[in-house]
Amino acid sequence: MTIASRHHQPIAEIETAPLASAFEACRAVVRAEDPDRYAAILFAPAPSRPPLFALYAFNCEIARVRDIVSEAIPGEIRHQWWREALSCAAGEAARSHPVAAALLDTMRRFRLPPEPFLNLIEARSFDLYDDPMPTWLDLEGYCGETSSALIRLASIILAGGEEPGSAALCGQAGVTYAITGLLRAFPIHARRQQCYVPHEVLIACGVTHEEIFEGKDSERLRAALAAMRERARGHLLTLRASIREIHPAIAPAFYPVTLCEPLLRQMERPDYDPFESYIGLSPLGRLWHIARGAWLSRRAG
Repeated sequence: MTIASRHHQPIAEIETAPLASAFEACRAVVRAEDPDRYAAILFAPAPSRPPLFALYAFNCEIARVRDIVSEAIPGEIRHQWWREALSCAAGEAARSHPVAAALLDTMRRFRLPPEPFLNLIEARSFDLYDDPMPTWLDLEGYCGETSSALIRLASIILAGGEEPGSAALCGQAGVTYAITGLLRAFPIHARRQQCYVPHEVLIACGVTHEEIFEGKDSERLRAALAAMRERARGHLLTLRASIREIHPAIAPAFYPVTLCEPLLRQMERPDYDPFESYIGLSPLGRLWHIARGAWLSRRAG
């Protein structure tokens, strides 16, 4: 059965009230904490939306751990709970958590392996500490295990559990989106003594972590951040050159990446301040860019 034909098959209806409530809870989490992906889901086929909400709600749960713990150890404990929840021995404790319950159901329905989820948790352990990001290779590995993995898993869901054959494109898209997101969050990370700009880039530009954590703007810092933007744009250009290879059925997994270009442009304005400027889109602007991306993807297909 082809992706195209499976794409039009309805997903089995949620059978129990508790499970329906769990998927609704996932929708609420994504709407509150990940407006970019929430908007993208609105352009996905209706039957695919609940499992996509479950996938992205799981990501929200893991991504926000650093924000809700004061030390690394409680964060590691939360991560371990999720590892156990995703294991074959997942019991009632996991099923009582709405996001875990919805995710486990989604994994079963679409035959999603646990390894990408476990690797995402492992990568996110970096967030719990204040260690420097050593190299470009380390940064892109982090982006691949987190953002790229989500796009890959969303593609499988949209393909009805089949292999969509888009791993390389998921990698390009995920790195683009993740680096753009890290640049948006640069002032937040700096205030909590974190920096995702590779240390090798900071050394090349003559910037120290101490300067960043003290909020010192400089041409050297701006050069380092420009290198990050250039890296994101490089992956974006590669993705655009291969856009026709993305099957229309899985295109919604890539829609959040349509927001990268306007966000990167905001960071290139003359009045951009790395520590003070708000980088973001209005709800209407977000929907417009995603809708335009959806139209272009259908046209390319």
